[in-house]
Amino acid sequence: MRAIFINRFFHPDHSATSQMLSDLAFGVAQDGIEVTVITSRLHYDGNDNKLIPHETISGVDVHRIWTTRFGRSRLKLRAIDYLTFYLSAVWTLLRVTARGDVVIAMTDPPMLSVIAAPIAKMRGARLVNWLQDLFPEVADALYSGGKLSAVLLHTLRKLRNISLRQADMNVAIGEMMAERLRQIDIPAERLCVRHNWADCKGITPIAPRDNPLRADWNLGNDFIVGYSGNLGRAHEFEPILAAIQTIEHDDDQSTRRSIRWLFIGGGHAFERLKEEVDKRGLTSVVFRPYQPRSQLAQSLSAADVHIVTLKPELEGLIVPSKFYGTAAAGRPVLFIGASGGEIDRLTKQHNCGRTVANGGGKALADAILALARDPQLTSRMGENARRACEDFYDKSIAIQGWASMLRGLSVTAETPNATERDQTYRPEITDPVLTE
Repeated sequence: MRAIFINRFFHPDHSATSQMLSDLAFGVAQDGIEVTVITSRLHYDGNDNKLIPHETISGVDVHRIWTTRFGRSRLKLRAIDYLTFYLSAVWTLLRVTARGDVVIAMTDPPMLSVIAAPIAKMRGARLVNWLQDLFPEVADALYSGGKLSAVLLHTLRKLRNISLRQADMNVAIGEMMAERLRQIDIPAERLCVRHNWADCKGITPIAPRDNPLRADWNLGNDFIVGYSGNLGRAHEFEPILAAIQTIEHDDDQSTRRSIRWLFIGGGHAFERLKEEVDKRGLTSVVFRPYQPRSQLAQSLSAADVHIVTLKPELEGLIVPSKFYGTAAAGRPVLFIGASGGEIDRLTKQHNCGRTVANGGGKALADAILALARDPQLTSRMGENARRACEDFYDKSIAIQGWASMLRGLSVTAETPNATERDQTYRPEITDPVLTE
């Protein structure tokens, strides 16, 4: 069999979807599955270094298609980048897809399932939609106020729903996302939950005294509150800013001096946060750019606790993948978002963190101070997080599950009707963690 993945970013790009795709593509290729990736020649961060149009990396056949390069600064220009990717992807998919292949469409750019579904059907291939987010609902939540008309939203949603129902499998990355998909009548046998993951071999807990980055960044023995990755429109930074200001203005001098903040990454809100920190004269904050993947164990372990945030209106539409890297590094999670949301459920299930309501700067400051004053609790939560990652969210577990599913779909491609298909292969509906 052959698996054909489609996503706008792939190795060596460092964006979240690129890292997930790269892990999976290389992993199932090592497991003996032939793998092709259709991607762009772009870097998520706007790096102008050109990537080779066609190459083989670790057994993966990579086709980097032409697109415009306007970047993410303006919505209309980004839409042009999307459109040119769609056109090039259609041509490439038509050229490379053959009967028996399994096409796996991701969600960057949005609506890839709409172009992949008819081509897969035409070529006699299977279609899997790997849903990292749900569009156009995400756009409606983030850009409410007229940027997307009601008619356009209705049309996009209808096209998307048709393509999801036509797929052989739709992979949600969280149970709340699966609940949303069930509401649009995706058949149960064509829907499963497979969480994103972290590499527990590549990311291991490092004690502060043994971490060279803490010394390089002059973090000393302070209690470090970390944030790693993209800080964008889907994330709240106002509660974080309020908590920084609350702690810095605390009358207790020892408290002010012992709590510091480490932000590693980038994004729209990342730059706004930097501006506000400078504007307010806050001195306990350290900013660093994205770190090489080879140094993730050090950069994630540089903090004593990590913040993960998601706007409540995006629950079920996005699942922050930062949770898994934090867990691999053996650090507790402070989730800013909705009680009952996906990350809130996971932290409670594994007793590896706390949830603070959006807008609660004072509540976030109190939660941080409580952990700073109780190192045993912080350590215990971190150990629980690491154990959960090893048991449920390690890369090796995810790759094994994906490889089994892809082979099962390839087997069913030879059966002539749906009845035989159901007898041959029935996918897992949920991950083991959700049924323990």
